[in-house]
Amino acid sequence: MGSVGKESINEAQPRSYWRWSKKDFFPEESFQSWSNYRSALSQTGIRFKDRVVGRSDDANEVGEVRKESENDMKKCLSWWDLIWFGFGSVIGAGIFVLTGQEAHKHAGPAIVLSYVASGISAMLSVFCYTEFAVEIPVAGGSFAYLRVELGDFAAFIAAGNILLECMVGNAAVARAWTSYFTTLLNRHPNSLRIHTNLADGYNLLDPIAVVVLVVASTIAMTSTKKTSYFNWIASAINNIVIIFVIIAGFAHADTTNLSPFLPHGAEGVFQAAAIVYFAYGGFDNIATMAEETRNPSRDIPLGLLGSMSLITVIYCLMALSLSMMQKYTDIDPNAAYSVAFQSVGMNWAKYLVALGALKGMTTVLLVGALGQGRYITHIARAHMIPPWFSLVHPVTGTPIYATLLITISGSCIAFFSGLGVLSSLLSVSTLFIFMMMSVALLVRRYYARGITPQRDALKLMIFLLLIIASSMGTSAYWGLNPKGWLGYTITIPLWFFATLGISVFLPQQRAPKVWGVPLVPWLPSLSIATNLFLMGSLGAEAFMRFGICTVVMLIYYVFVGLHATYDLAHQKSSKTVDEEDTGNPNP
Repeated sequence: MGSVGKESINEAQPRSYWRWSKKDFFPEESFQSWSNYRSALSQTGIRFKDRVVGRSDDANEVGEVRKESENDMKKCLSWWDLIWFGFGSVIGAGIFVLTGQEAHKHAGPAIVLSYVASGISAMLSVFCYTEFAVEIPVAGGSFAYLRVELGDFAAFIAAGNILLECMVGNAAVARAWTSYFTTLLNRHPNSLRIHTNLADGYNLLDPIAVVVLVVASTIAMTSTKKTSYFNWIASAINNIVIIFVIIAGFAHADTTNLSPFLPHGAEGVFQAAAIVYFAYGGFDNIATMAEETRNPSRDIPLGLLGSMSLITVIYCLMALSLSMMQKYTDIDPNAAYSVAFQSVGMNWAKYLVALGALKGMTTVLLVGALGQGRYITHIARAHMIPPWFSLVHPVTGTPIYATLLITISGSCIAFFSGLGVLSSLLSVSTLFIFMMMSVALLVRRYYARGITPQRDALKLMIFLLLIIASSMGTSAYWGLNPKGWLGYTITIPLWFFATLGISVFLPQQRAPKVWGVPLVPWLPSLSIATNLFLMGSLGAEAFMRFGICTVVMLIYYVFVGLHATYDLAHQKSSKTVDEEDTGNPNP
């Protein structure tokens, strides 16, 4: 009895946060010995089938899964914090760097239409994220939502892309930060980078980008509320600069610069739209803060929809002011706004623009570290990656290990890779996740496990496949024959009638409790189509990089992630059965 009592006391004592034993990284049965691991590998096919059809649920994500972190995150955020986090997370490198690049190369003055197209697509995704975040207020964002609706394997694909998006996004913004910092010093953008003989695109080493990432992440790890205060101040300064850019741009506008408005036709507009979509990235970070929001059902819709609506208007006005200030052929693709102000005699303005861009990119990194750490935390809670990364510090209430994972990996990429290599890869990953989120929302509304008849489930699957296939067909036809029209007479009606089929032949199985996407199934279906269309507008090289990364993810899943999640799921089901048998769920 004495030894049993001693063991109980030891179990009751809280474990130190600073630990790193094998059990903390690989607690699952499959990894306890080589014989266990070989046995697990021999069952890969059975386990894969189990994880493809396996589903979590709302209550499990909000309750049981969160316990993996051992300590709770602090509920300290309001809708006001979320709106400013929206500004801080989204407005940064994209608008200051990519606008000039795409106006010069692809869209011309019609870059404003590229921002409209990307903004509409982003808002459709925002609707989907908002409904999910209100109903499942956890740190996992899209990963948690897909795990509930599409299953573990689909969630892993999303998790891999989220990891890729976090690392590449941080690296891209940090590299851009260095470029604008050198502009403030009145030096060449690459003057503070280390020149090497490595391959083009990887030959300019950037230690400053690494330092900036480390500083932003350190602030994010100390306190969520203090990070919010810092973000308020920096975002307010950035917004003052943006207002100046818009007003000064229109004050020096020359409408003749808008002609020709479409120098590269509609093809150029959509090519640019696929790249500048990167400028809207980051809003999903707000959804990951639902776990720390005091009143998610009120605060998340206000924070997400409010901030993104304002940001879309700001982006369009900034793009239009640049196009009217300078001829698109004269726009500098590296420092568009600074050079444009120089061209109208406002040489001093380039320093103000550089300062605003620096402030914007700093908040993007800051809020990114905050949101991405929470993504990784929930992915680790599900044992897709070692659960050690899910631990929340008992004092700060922040996921320090998860934030360090993103910081270190992002720093390594930022040190070597140029912005051109990073931005297109990021757009593919982001668009892919947003497309999956729209599919998940339709599944959530029209399919309920144990309730929906098998016939209706089959209809839903067929309609969804038709929507995806027709959207891919439209995108492919656009890429192969931009000036053609015959293919659209097949793909667009097919998309329309597949969406109509869901609307007419399938009853909604679930109504949103507080806030829901309007015009379902039309808006989620349109989101699928626009995201796939924008993906198709990207170059082949981006998809090659995306494909290589996906293969690496799948190899990891087959040898590690699959067995960890399988063990966790069956360990929990066995525990549930034991509790039901004993009639004591809380021993």
